[in-house]
Amino acid sequence: MKDGDGTRVVRAGLPEPRANEPALPGPAFAAHYHLPGEVSGPYTYGREANPTWTALERALGELESPDGGPGAETVVFPSGMAAISAVLLSFLRPGDTAVLPDDGYQLLPTLRERLEGFGVTVRTAPTAGDAQLAVLDGARLLWIESPSNPGLDVCDIRRLAEEAHHRGALVAVDNTLATPLGQRPLELGADFSVASGTKALTGHGDVLLGYVATSDPGLAAVVRSWRKVAGAIPGPMEAWLAHRSLATLQLRVDRQASTALALAEALSTRPELTGLRHPGLPADPAHEVAVRQMRGGRFGCVVSFVLPDRAHAERFLSSLRLVDEATSFGGVRSAAERRGRWGGDAVPEGFIRFSVGVEDTENVVNDVLTALNAAYHKAS
Repeated sequence: MKDGDGTRVVRAGLPEPRANEPALPGPAFAAHYHLPGEVSGPYTYGREANPTWTALERALGELESPDGGPGAETVVFPSGMAAISAVLLSFLRPGDTAVLPDDGYQLLPTLRERLEGFGVTVRTAPTAGDAQLAVLDGARLLWIESPSNPGLDVCDIRRLAEEAHHRGALVAVDNTLATPLGQRPLELGADFSVASGTKALTGHGDVLLGYVATSDPGLAAVVRSWRKVAGAIPGPMEAWLAHRSLATLQLRVDRQASTALALAEALSTRPELTGLRHPGLPADPAHEVAVRQMRGGRFGCVVSFVLPDRAHAERFLSSLRLVDEATSFGGVRSAAERRGRWGGDAVPEGFIRFSVGVEDTENVVNDVLTALNAAYHKAS
């Protein structure tokens, strides 16, 4: 009998049981290791490898791989941006062309400026409608973000990957919002699956982490070499906490996905709201593609919508009782923010990104509807 996702996340990356030893060994804090004679063995210096990283990388590789396939090669980093930078800066050279989404994570424009300063040509196009296909000619690397953050658009990863490979480009997918339980980019043809482990993967809002997974050992070696040279290494404690948190990933992702859909359905009748997005909604523009490539009805924990203006959005946020006003997503505690406060996303002033936690579904939905009512009546 094939192991289900819940079983896989609980067992992922664990060593063989040993008498009187913990199931998940504690973090290994070491800058150097005993190294008599010639340099040999997997652990020589703390910037190159660590047993705690190895266990987490093995676990993530198991989750990113297709069912029954060999584990993907995985390299962990101290943040999602470190993982993103590792791929882009490892494989792009002056004169190369990269294709990025123009509606992705807010630091991508800053990274674009950096790449262009290094002599890399950067083209952008929206996620929706597979629009990046139109600007692929001559590209060395295609960067996909699906679902996109914060707009929640979805593209056909398999279609884009096949076309990019046909034109000689590598393909990387930011899989942060979906997690490997909701979507497996490597199975869909991507060369890299990249994610911020800070969000749903670890889920408790207390760890910064990122990783890059690939089925190609040669590509993994390049990324791992970049980590060593740049010194972009995670702390052992952070890596251990991330591995510990994986055990509840399926429970959290499933609960959050079902509550996010319930919230989106409840919001769909609110007249003061526009631009409601969640890939699980049958009426959502991304739904058809999301159903085809996202796994198990797991369409993510994020719902986005637009309130009439900045003041209305801030009244709504201040009226919430169970929801943190915070900038991340994927945590066990629901969080929301007026995304335009950062200035890095092309969104209206009243745009709300709402991340559903693991609280009781009825409580979350009621809290949001109550806050919307309060914000509406205060405006009257």
